Amino acid sequence: QVQLVESGGGLVQAGGSLRLSCEASGRTFSSYAMGWFRQAPGKERDFVAVISWDGGSTGYADSVKGRFTISRDNAQNTVYLQMNSLKPEDTAVYYCAARYRGAVRTTSGFYDYWGQGTQVTVSS
Repeated sequence: QVQLVESGGGLVQAGGSLRLSCEASGRTFSSYAMGWFRQAPGKERDFVAVISWDGGSTGYADSVKGRFTISRDNAQNTVYLQMNSLKPEDTAVYYCAARYRGAVRTTSGFYDYWGQGTQVTVSS
């Protein structure tokens, strides 16, 4: 069982930056591929970024490529999402998710555990 807690969301102006964190409980964090997803009001939950268990492989949605960076610190049981050059269309609730002993995946159905989400609002 893994519990995930996101933090770092908030209100920022367009062009600004935020860094989201997701801290996981448990001793086997390094066994999980980790993903970030987001959901805007009235829309489906969309893939944002993913990182493999060892950090050696990452993937991004086209909409965030070059602006967002996912990373992890297995010693701290934490995965990060650095978001730069934010746009109003990045406004959403951001969720982190964990996939046990799996390859990196961009589809939410592959993930076993989810956090409660953190709100990111980008003003124009």
